[in-house]
Amino acid sequence: MRAWRVHSLGDPADVMTLDEVPEPEPGPGQVKVKVLAAALNFPDILMAQGTYQEKPPLPFTPGLELCGQLPDGSRVLGSPSGGPGALAEYALMDADAAWPVPDGMGDAQAAALYITYQTGYVGLHRRAALQPGEWLLVHAGAGGVGTAAIQLGKAAGAQVIATAGGPKKTAVCTELGADHVIDYLSEDFVARVKEITGGHGADVVYDPVGGDVFDGSTKCIAFEGRIVVVGFTSGRIPAAKANHLLVKNYSVLGLHWGLYRSKDPGRIADVHQALCDLFAEGKIDPLIGQTLPMDQAPTALASLGDRGTVGKVVLTP
Repeated sequence: MRAWRVHSLGDPADVMTLDEVPEPEPGPGQVKVKVLAAALNFPDILMAQGTYQEKPPLPFTPGLELCGQLPDGSRVLGSPSGGPGALAEYALMDADAAWPVPDGMGDAQAAALYITYQTGYVGLHRRAALQPGEWLLVHAGAGGVGTAAIQLGKAAGAQVIATAGGPKKTAVCTELGADHVIDYLSEDFVARVKEITGGHGADVVYDPVGGDVFDGSTKCIAFEGRIVVVGFTSGRIPAAKANHLLVKNYSVLGLHWGLYRSKDPGRIADVHQALCDLFAEGKIDPLIGQTLPMDQAPTALASLGDRGTVGKVVLTP
């Protein structure tokens, strides 16, 4: 079969090759699936560069989430066994973590449902305890992580403020249901959040960006507000000032959703059912910005890294 593999660390376009490799053979507790669609995530880039917290041994096949077909023809979604491996014609999955695709959901959307929506649901409900009527500030609202958070925030009854860069991306946030959208290229989001909320500030901030965006969020966070740290696509890991946390009485919450697979696996099953229910009710609808052939993986990852995409980018055979 054909599979993309990273042979040395660096930018994906420089270190990935499309190789002919043997089809994987399932071990105990595993199933082999034909990959129908694989969704890309920012950690795919970081893993190739060797800067992610999980460092698979070289060479490895990238890709953290997929929709696959079992030998009986049924479709499942989830992550490959043991880490990455979705950018291939076939992949192995743990049988007890191969989740059924919701009725009526296409392959591309199914591939995009797992990581960002699980992360968003756990982040907003479990970590931040988002309540109906609260103000939710979603940064990078037009990206894969942000689009999921906007939909999940609205489904939870929050008042959603989204930030995005430029008219195309702000329009995406509006179409997804954000109550207010701030163009950070032309507006100061700190001042606008204060204005929109009447000085109250954001009760919950969902931040996959870090850097200056995190710093600004601490200036418009509400009393007893919660900042959920999802990632650092800006490239700079910010520092939370303990004295500021104390004086303004807010919390900074880390969210490494992958830990739930080992620390609290039952949570993932519960969240998958909740997401299936939300999809059936029409409250979430994963936004696929691009569907490209699998052989365009390096180009697709470069576009994702340059923030030139909206929603999720999905590769198909």
